[in-house]
Amino acid sequence: MELPRRYEPKDVEKKLQKEWKDKGIYKFNEDTKKTVFALDTPPPTVSGSMHIGHAMAYSQADFVMRFKRMNDFEVFYPWGFDDNGLATERFVERKTGKKATEMKREDFVKLCLETTKETEEKMLSQFLALGISPDTDTIYHTIDKPVQKMSQLSFLDIYKQGREYRKESPIIWCPECHTAIAQVELKDKQFASTFNNIVFKVGSSNLIIATTRPELLPACVALFYHPDDERYKHLEGKEAKVPVFEHKVPILADNTVDMEKGTGIVMCCTFGDQADIEWYKQHNLPLRICITEGGKMNSLAGKYEGLSMKEARLEILKDMEAKALLKDQKPISHFVNVHERCGTEVEFIVSKQWFIKYLDLKEKFLELGEKLNWYPAHMKVRYDNWVKGLKWDWCISRQRYFGVPIPVWYCKECGTEIVATPEQLPVDPLVDSPPVKECPKCKCTEFVPEKDILDTWATSSLTPFLPAKWHEDEAYFDKIFPYALRSNGHDIITFWLFNAIVKSYLHKKKLPWKDAMINGFVLDPKGEKMSKSKGNIVTPGDVLKEYSADALRFWAASSKLGDDLPYQEKDLVTGTKFLNKLWNASKFSIIHLEDYDFSKPDVLNPVDQWILSKLQDIVKESTATFENYEFSKTKQMVENFFWHTFCDNYLEMIKGRIYSEEKASPERRSAQYTLYKVMLTILKLMAPILPHITEEVYSYFFKDHESVESIHLTSWPTYDKELKEIKVQEHGDQVVDIISRIRKFKSIRDLSLKKQIDVLTIEKKYQKQFADFEETLRTTTNSLRIVYGDPMELVSEEFKIKMDVKLHEELM
Repeated sequence: MELPRRYEPKDVEKKLQKEWKDKGIYKFNEDTKKTVFALDTPPPTVSGSMHIGHAMAYSQADFVMRFKRMNDFEVFYPWGFDDNGLATERFVERKTGKKATEMKREDFVKLCLETTKETEEKMLSQFLALGISPDTDTIYHTIDKPVQKMSQLSFLDIYKQGREYRKESPIIWCPECHTAIAQVELKDKQFASTFNNIVFKVGSSNLIIATTRPELLPACVALFYHPDDERYKHLEGKEAKVPVFEHKVPILADNTVDMEKGTGIVMCCTFGDQADIEWYKQHNLPLRICITEGGKMNSLAGKYEGLSMKEARLEILKDMEAKALLKDQKPISHFVNVHERCGTEVEFIVSKQWFIKYLDLKEKFLELGEKLNWYPAHMKVRYDNWVKGLKWDWCISRQRYFGVPIPVWYCKECGTEIVATPEQLPVDPLVDSPPVKECPKCKCTEFVPEKDILDTWATSSLTPFLPAKWHEDEAYFDKIFPYALRSNGHDIITFWLFNAIVKSYLHKKKLPWKDAMINGFVLDPKGEKMSKSKGNIVTPGDVLKEYSADALRFWAASSKLGDDLPYQEKDLVTGTKFLNKLWNASKFSIIHLEDYDFSKPDVLNPVDQWILSKLQDIVKESTATFENYEFSKTKQMVENFFWHTFCDNYLEMIKGRIYSEEKASPERRSAQYTLYKVMLTILKLMAPILPHITEEVYSYFFKDHESVESIHLTSWPTYDKELKEIKVQEHGDQVVDIISRIRKFKSIRDLSLKKQIDVLTIEKKYQKQFADFEETLRTTTNSLRIVYGDPMELVSEEFKIKMDVKLHEELM
């Protein structure tokens, strides 16, 4: 059947996406005898819409899965949505205008469930519009009851190991979100500030200390200097009076003090940073908390009570200046830890929280990172640096509303922890009863439910377990776990990837995947990171209104794995041109294959041998690069082969034979055999990247002869050494060089490429190797005859032309 004159991608893509779904083309066969290739990809957070970074990252992962499917693997490609926790809460609050703090918890949870369901349906359609190929029958949601059960089972398992504990301890706190957060949820943000040299009194003497946070003075509990610092050794054992607040604190020596920073002597407040916490523990200092959970000054701050920290900072500095306790100020710009969810500067308070103990496993985590195959390899450095820099156990409790409940109750009298049994799960302690009637220690019959929920990462880190039916079907789980591949951005190596390794080691004592494929960011055309504040955001929805999904995927395949990729519209224009050329070349091929009988000729024309030989190189190299997740190299090689070797040269070189009136001639049959084989191979090589157009062409003609429902279920091309003809390939390349130089010769003289050449003279030494190509060379260059001799002796009557393959400088 002949292809339509024009390719209409919008109609084709919608049609094919529906067909793939209806026919179950990408459905995982759990009874398979094939080797399973499983992908663990982070489920997108429910945020309302897909961004261009999603389009690039998920397209790149899909390239690999389509490649593996064609290589006879049973592909396990699940899909999920991360729809629990703080990110979802904030999304729902923005979308509905309602606040969790102003509603009953059960009402807010219901609102979240309703809102996320509607949004997830919209987001799924956006992702599928890209042509990605997950098994949508395996969709999971991190707030669903089965996932809650699995997350709580994880909690029970780690609790049983003795690695989960609840403790009142200094923790990282977000005043905006009113919750504890983990170290992984911090990011650095640059702020303008001032270094303030303030006066502490030691007796009648002044002691100058530099600080950026005078609002923490009411929480000051000690001053520290380095024991080798001669400036301060005489102060050992003495006390200093805190400016404005006038309580006294000890002056102590500690080796961790930086003598070069500020004045070389620092104040310790409970708590300003990690160093304060370390000093507090090591020196058994008293606890003075001056900040509320809402980020306001408390009663310890005296007249500053109720002020925000920034307000208090200004007021305290004003009062110190009035009392001559502020010596001078220096403007600075420094990086401060903020909560990655809301951008608020974090604080450190003391609160009772749940933790996973893992600081003692840092060496094990580094060892696991060494065993993981990283693509690209340099991304491992980010993982190693993160593990080496860990200073906190993992805080997994959150003071929020929408999430997986921590399955624990406490005895009202003695505080004994009562943990749910596996049979109870999923459980909500605020609604459900504990598994015992009385406390096993004190026999009390009253219990206090845990109100906190689990950190979203405590559940999301289980993505290798969730769709693989962990604790549900162990045979199914063992078929999939560990996964073959993890695909994610370099920005989430330190939390999603790392936390998944933590959970996998704690539960299975092994890595969750064999390989990790790390993608980069999408940048704007100027190479800057996209952000709403800059107004340079590009959405896939807007792109797909003007361009096809395949054109967008063509752009996504242009990036070397791990590199940041600028979004440039010209790349989509290039992709669209490629699609149109592929359609037209396919249309030409199919027209001339309609009477092909699909038998292999006894003898192939040398031109056909030439392109089949060159094709083997492309197949071999494309396969090798795809195996290493270097899809951009595959795309570049196939694109170049298609445009230049196939379209510019081969199709032109066979026109004399393919248009022949002798339909059954051996020469025409040779061209048809080769055209079918090369065209189908090109379609297959591009199918992982351009799934729609390759499927459409395949379904029009090749499907009936290959007897496979979809091009995406056909076998990936394999290298055939029998088709590799080195000598023929070399000679064919020389013939192509001659043809190219004649075209250029005509072009620079404004002559039609169809301009007839009376005599084409080629140096005599090439006569033998060009003998088999002579007819092709004559018809392609439109030469009446070809002679071998001195190319300076014979010329055309119409215009002078000389052709000596040695004289590149003459015609190049």
